[in-house]
Amino acid sequence: MEYDKTIDQKWQRYWQEHGTFTVDVKADAENKYYCLVMFPYPSSELHVGHARNYVIGDAVARYKKMQGFNVLSPMGWDAFGLPAENQAIKRKIHPKEWTVTNITRITAQLKSWGIGYDWSREVTTCMPDYYRWTQWLFLKLYDKGLAYKKEASVNWCPSCQTVLANEQVVSGECERCSTVVEQKKLKQWFFKITDYAEKLLDDLTLLNDWPQRVKTMQKNWIGKSQGVEIDFVIDGYNKKLKCFTTRVDTIFGATYLALSWDHSWVEELMDKAPNKKEITAFIEKIKNQPLSERLVDNFEKEGVFTHCYAVNPMNGTKIPIWLANYILAGYGTGAIMCVPAHDSRDYEFAKKYNLDIVEVIRKNEEPETGNNSNSVYEGTGTLINSKDYSGIDSQTAKERLAEYMESKGIGRRAVNYKLRDWLISRQRYWGAPIPMIYCERCGEVPVAYDDLPVYLPEDVEFVPTGQSPLTYVDDFLKVACPKCSQPAQRETDTMDTFVDSSWYYLRYISPKEETVPFVRADVNKWLPVDQYVGGVEHAILHLMYSRFINKFLRDQGLVSFSEPFKRLFTQGMIVKDGAKMSKSKGNVVAPDYILQKYGADTMRLYILFMGPPEKDAEWQDSGLQGCWRFLQRSLRLVDALLEHRGDADQEKQASLNQQEKSLLKKVHSTIKDISADLDGNFQFNTAISRIMELVNQAYKSLNDGYIRKDVLAQTVDVLFRLLAPFTPHLSEEVNSILGNSGTIFKRSWPQSDEKYLKEESVEIAILVNGKVKAKMVIDVSLSQEAVKTKALSVDKIQNIIRDSVPKKVIYIDKKIVNIVA
Repeated sequence: MEYDKTIDQKWQRYWQEHGTFTVDVKADAENKYYCLVMFPYPSSELHVGHARNYVIGDAVARYKKMQGFNVLSPMGWDAFGLPAENQAIKRKIHPKEWTVTNITRITAQLKSWGIGYDWSREVTTCMPDYYRWTQWLFLKLYDKGLAYKKEASVNWCPSCQTVLANEQVVSGECERCSTVVEQKKLKQWFFKITDYAEKLLDDLTLLNDWPQRVKTMQKNWIGKSQGVEIDFVIDGYNKKLKCFTTRVDTIFGATYLALSWDHSWVEELMDKAPNKKEITAFIEKIKNQPLSERLVDNFEKEGVFTHCYAVNPMNGTKIPIWLANYILAGYGTGAIMCVPAHDSRDYEFAKKYNLDIVEVIRKNEEPETGNNSNSVYEGTGTLINSKDYSGIDSQTAKERLAEYMESKGIGRRAVNYKLRDWLISRQRYWGAPIPMIYCERCGEVPVAYDDLPVYLPEDVEFVPTGQSPLTYVDDFLKVACPKCSQPAQRETDTMDTFVDSSWYYLRYISPKEETVPFVRADVNKWLPVDQYVGGVEHAILHLMYSRFINKFLRDQGLVSFSEPFKRLFTQGMIVKDGAKMSKSKGNVVAPDYILQKYGADTMRLYILFMGPPEKDAEWQDSGLQGCWRFLQRSLRLVDALLEHRGDADQEKQASLNQQEKSLLKKVHSTIKDISADLDGNFQFNTAISRIMELVNQAYKSLNDGYIRKDVLAQTVDVLFRLLAPFTPHLSEEVNSILGNSGTIFKRSWPQSDEKYLKEESVEIAILVNGKVKAKMVIDVSLSQEAVKTKALSVDKIQNIIRDSVPKKVIYIDKKIVNIVA
């Protein structure tokens, strides 16, 4: 038997015609298993670098199906967004046409790889039947005060003419087009994810089956810190400037305050400044410094003096107020109490501008040598130069200072988060329209639920101009106010695609529902998702936003579960020539030639075998060829079975011979070990390695002696059932050849039989005074004394101990005998 591509096509047709992976969510909810792979952007066809997560997800789904679960494994398309729009602009076609073309192509690719999805549940986020409910979600958040509009500083790409998230800015440039990113103030829509900061943080403890590094990334992104908000009176103004600090114990070392360039008081402070032009020029300069760059520790610190002073409330000292490029409006109050002796960024800034540096924390057990302005100590210790608080340890001082400030009304304990509200506005065409209307008389008016969806018009000039292309479409823009019926205008920004992907896992359960986004009873049976598979690059944004939306829906009584994804697996990348596959690098491996030459199962097997699935792996054509040879070798065992004529006398033997015992022991130990590999952290590579060892043992047993046909048949049957999640086409074909009807995925996963795993004999080491001197094979039924006696009778041991009587003989069961001579 040989493997050729006609086998792939045959079984792909069978799965489609028989609905092998189709699920009835109402009938099949018992013993359910929801296996979900992150859906792709259909902005280009897939290469083998993309294939890894789909193949992993499919192997998991097929394995669980053979274990008896009702497996739901759907697929859809994250179809809105900048990637598709930019590709469409480049090719001078409509984004919808480009997107639909790619969806058709990628669908064919996934099917040709043997990925078994329930295609009846396909969702496409750019279609009205989906984005209607994305708009519904926006309105639900708006109704609860969690969607709002405000002016904000944003990363702006002048080439793409749209807002970028911090994560879309790389080394100060747009990740899509490499244009230098600017800072710009725009009125934008936000979701108030910060209201859920504590829940998002606390519920990380529920995610026991998520990678620790992903949970750590989310924890750091939320960035909870506890401290004190201190009031600094501005000298000459009847105003107090609030500064948040986690190190109130360093208050006596605060020698200046620093504000972000867009702090709400900057304009007022500038009015009286003699260097107003200098301040204005500085602000313009910072506007062009991407926020992502200013987050890096080694970014050059720059500032300008406002010629205003604040009063330190603890010692009455007047300290200068500066604008600084390393202070961010989004953290705390946008005003920072700066302590150069105990913060490296403040130290760098103070050195540059010749500001005072006052040491107020001394490392414990370090002698006091006077004020040290040439180094930074950021740890805790004992307070010095801190009036009545000198000599107190940092932790005690924090508590006493907080109590004192609260009692005097000059400060208060506070909790701060690094997490910022989710900016969802995009000034581009290819996205879900935001369902809001602006009326001169009524102001901001939401579109009525019954009027959804707000359709995205297709006859649009979508070349980027800095404003949404929808601004120029009168049929879309002009509308009657829902409240007063007077002329009004629609919102022209579209939603960030992360909004589309924040709830798609729910829509798969009810993809054709026209009256609700999902059927509550059904999602509460099928969710949370049992296994989510995708790249670690989504560890923060997509996963955080999905968790937020899920918690919001739970609070509205629309779902009953706290977290959307019970278990998460983040696969590593497949790289070529040491780099991520990219057309621009010329290192893309196209799957078509692989399917043509080797078949889908060879590609699948190699992708799963090439290394631990959670780590990056280098693509090697030689490895692909090795997997093809292994499959051919496995198929020759089928030939051996079909050609087995049998020896009448041998076939009648009641007991197993030694070759058969060895083979069946290997069969059942392989079942046991592979089940552990797959039930653990999906160690497909070690599972496949064990299957290769089983094939080697089968050939060895055949070469060493006679193997009865029923033993060989059992071996071949188990072999291809174990391979089925990895190489489904070949396994289906062999299953049919062996006389089984229907699909192999309705057969059960093999179970190991302990009777074949029992040891009859074992080789153990014999040590003399702790050093190995000999080995011997023992019957496992021997008593301790019998094993010791046998060890002492071994010739090598006799020659060593001669006539002396051992002081002690120690036997460790089935492992060693240690003779103390």
